[in-house]
Amino acid sequence: MMHWIGLCVWLCATLAHAALPGYVQDALTKAQLPADSVAIVVQPLDGSAPLIQHHAGKAMNPASVMKLVTTYAALEALTPAYRWKTEVYRNGSVNQGVLEGDLILKGYGDPALNVTEFWRLLQQVQQQGIRQIKGNLVLDNTVYMSEVSQRPVLDDEPLRAYNASPSALLVNGRNTSFRFSLRQENASPRVMIAQEFELPQISIVNLVQPRKGVCTDWRADLRYDVHPQPDGAVTVTFSGSLPDQCDERYLELSVMSDTQYAFFTFKKIWQQLGGQFLGGLVIAATPPNTSLVTSWWSPPLDIVVRDINKWSNNVMARQLMLTVGLEAGLVPVEEASAALAVKETLRRRGLQFPELVLENGSGLSRNERISAEHLAQLLVTAYQRPVMPVFMASLPILGLDGTTKKRLAAPGSQGMAYLKTGSLEGVSGIAGYVQDSLGRRYALVMLVNHPRASAIRPVQDLLLKRLIEGP
Repeated sequence: MMHWIGLCVWLCATLAHAALPGYVQDALTKAQLPADSVAIVVQPLDGSAPLIQHHAGKAMNPASVMKLVTTYAALEALTPAYRWKTEVYRNGSVNQGVLEGDLILKGYGDPALNVTEFWRLLQQVQQQGIRQIKGNLVLDNTVYMSEVSQRPVLDDEPLRAYNASPSALLVNGRNTSFRFSLRQENASPRVMIAQEFELPQISIVNLVQPRKGVCTDWRADLRYDVHPQPDGAVTVTFSGSLPDQCDERYLELSVMSDTQYAFFTFKKIWQQLGGQFLGGLVIAATPPNTSLVTSWWSPPLDIVVRDINKWSNNVMARQLMLTVGLEAGLVPVEEASAALAVKETLRRRGLQFPELVLENGSGLSRNERISAEHLAQLLVTAYQRPVMPVFMASLPILGLDGTTKKRLAAPGSQGMAYLKTGSLEGVSGIAGYVQDSLGRRYALVMLVNHPRASAIRPVQDLLLKRLIEGP
């Protein structure tokens, strides 16, 4: 009898301790968000009972918070020292700097092959004695199944860079960054548009006019249309208006296919390096009896995960999940099998989440699901693992960098939490680690699925401040 009385007392105390605090309930009411649309877990990392457990077991869409699952599993499966390779082959002889055949680039899903890295790769090729190519450029993407190029399109903006689909040979994320600025001409402002990495095959038609106003919602009246040309080039027409109080603003678009973008980038850099190339583009597997020219190795995974989590890079996260599948022996790989490889990695760490739905691993999905309880369990497990320093350092630091740079930047809160954020229309989430004023640390997860999910931010900030301030 005394045993059951003690158990009931403990259980009641735990439930009371874990209930939704009144200040959170009041903030939800003020934000016009029903409590059943929100899942919250605050779990002390010292192993004591949760401070808050609210709808903890409910399967929720986490948006980009799902990147925590992908990056943690990848760090465990691949190790923080993992590097991607890109191979360069030739299928002809080289005589006095002239390649009598094709140059072949074979990709293995490097998510960090930006313009600078690509320039260094091609410089390395020329240092191997190839200056002129008489054949074609062959791009080999065959380690990915063709299905991975089918992108989930959100927000009805298929050309936005965050909607870019993976590619085994992804150069610069297939991303063209358009820079908008205003210049005074004859005492009147004029809108200027330029490419950050300029490709001559991308032409800009600028019909944007300046308008009076502040720059809070500068995209409200800005429109773009992309017109492909028969030769693979594109014309991008911008119209609408830009507030005259804006300084520089950027719009990231993917206006070309992955192969066309890689081809035109190759042509530009190869010429800049002093090489000659008059061939065309061929998309095919690497032929037999070719000779390896050189191999390029990416930065290590411990650097790549920072780009993924701090800036919530969708296509890099998708490539990372596919890499987990590749290294599990799934060649060619596609997202469904890669998701199973991620789940198996989690299972080996004692993390079995029956409700987990992984579509592409980035959170760019209407189908992905996980519970707040299991996200918190993942955070606690990661904190106890050797990969913890890399994993935690990859998260945006509250009030200092990444997607949380402008949140709670006052001295009392700044730097006191490492948090991954996520948002889609009708979805908002935060998850990560919080330290209070007494040095105690917590795993925090808050997920919201509701048409008014964007109204949750003041509630998130209030909970963060109360946790940081401590008792």
